[in-house]
Amino acid sequence: MDQVTLGRTGLKVGVAGLGCGGFSRLGLATGKTEADAVALVKRAVDLGVTLFDTAAAYGTEGVVGQGLQGVRDKVVVTTKAMIHEGKERVAPDKVVASLEKSLTLLRTDRIDVFQLHGVRPADYDWAVSAILPVLKREQEKGKFRFLGITEGAVSDTKAEMLSRAVQDDHWDTMMLAFHMMHQNARKVVLPATRKKRIGTLVMFAVRNIFARPERVAKAMKDLAASGQVPKMLAEDPNPLGFLVHDGGAKDLTDAAYRFARYEPGNDVVLFGTGSIHHMEANIASLNRPPLPAADRQKLIDLFSHLIGVGLEGSGAPSPQR
Repeated sequence: MDQVTLGRTGLKVGVAGLGCGGFSRLGLATGKTEADAVALVKRAVDLGVTLFDTAAAYGTEGVVGQGLQGVRDKVVVTTKAMIHEGKERVAPDKVVASLEKSLTLLRTDRIDVFQLHGVRPADYDWAVSAILPVLKREQEKGKFRFLGITEGAVSDTKAEMLSRAVQDDHWDTMMLAFHMMHQNARKVVLPATRKKRIGTLVMFAVRNIFARPERVAKAMKDLAASGQVPKMLAEDPNPLGFLVHDGGAKDLTDAAYRFARYEPGNDVVLFGTGSIHHMEANIASLNRPPLPAADRQKLIDLFSHLIGVGLEGSGAPSPQR
């Protein structure tokens, strides 16, 4: 596994991080057993994965804790707590209670990176004024090492929250959405994270849209109809086929992971899965070289202006100018 330093945390981790939520939740959301999920975590360790990202809301902290028994000191564990439930904000003491429960489920006495989960733009100032001071006290007690924040990319497609957060010095890591047809972090987040050495965890590199070519074709039709991509892409049944060739990507998923991994400023690319075979393929992609420069540039030329495509669950586009 290729290694990277997670920003100013100094943590050395593999470039491929196992995301323990998403549509699969380590297979728990698709009919797999807890034993299957634990086996998946153990196999990830065997394959060189050293960063495991979970959250209280995922319901996977327990199986992650089981799977990492005996190797806890060799890996980095990141988890999260929500600061809102529906329209209501979560009280600071409940965030601390979530941290305590995470420590128990993960079978550890210290979390490497504790993150505020899916913070909405409207809640950012409150997170800083009400939640942050309380968490700092817990950090001083040794309950976690570094503090991170994650965006709610599905609703905050323009990364408004992270655009504000990067102006502050509170956050050691940030989790952001970035993929071939949603590249706006390059302009609004990554310049500042690179300058301040804030570690980045990348989500949605593949999501549903790049898992099946027919979803890309549908997205192109919708985008072409609104004048956001050339009409020729809507007329092509395989509009991203130019990425797959000798010397290029093996398939669309391979291209998506490699595009995200080699974006300057992206540290760890997260992948989610409930299948060992699928996991092995994802890790192989993230260990491959960058896409050919011409292919990467074509993706930038065609799609860098798009915002919010393919972030929601269905994989259909929610385009914005």
